[in-house]
Amino acid sequence: MTDEKRELGLAAWAALLRTHAAVVPRIESDLLAATDLPIQWYDVLLELEHAPSRKLRMQDLGERAVLSRSRVSRIVDELVAAGLAIREADAADGRVFHASITPAGRSRLRRAAPAYVAAIGVHFADHLTTQELRAVAAALERVLGA
Repeated sequence: MTDEKRELGLAAWAALLRTHAAVVPRIESDLLAATDLPIQWYDVLLELEHAPSRKLRMQDLGERAVLSRSRVSRIVDELVAAGLAIREADAADGRVFHASITPAGRSRLRRAAPAYVAAIGVHFADHLTTQELRAVAAALERVLGA
């Protein structure tokens, strides 16, 4: 790796971290104001909604959600208490637990989606061109795939 690429890599990484730290709280603030739904709840409900049969093993949910695995477990407990998800043992292996979204969870997610999408626009996407958004998405997907 050249010195220039190393420096650019560090600068890009720092910008990514600073942007994440600045933008996520703004998106969450807008989401909470519009829907009273914390962003972590939205993230977990969204993963469950898009999973096959709207159900995931807790381990898989922990890998997909943008949260630590222990935090995912606590979020699922909160969603269960709110009636937005259920947690159940696997019939074949009682050591494995699944989380699934309830009809109430699906309804809450659908109602929150416009506010979430709007907040992403206001605090992120509206500041970039279409070409820049494509480049950012492609670059980050390539990093995820590595």
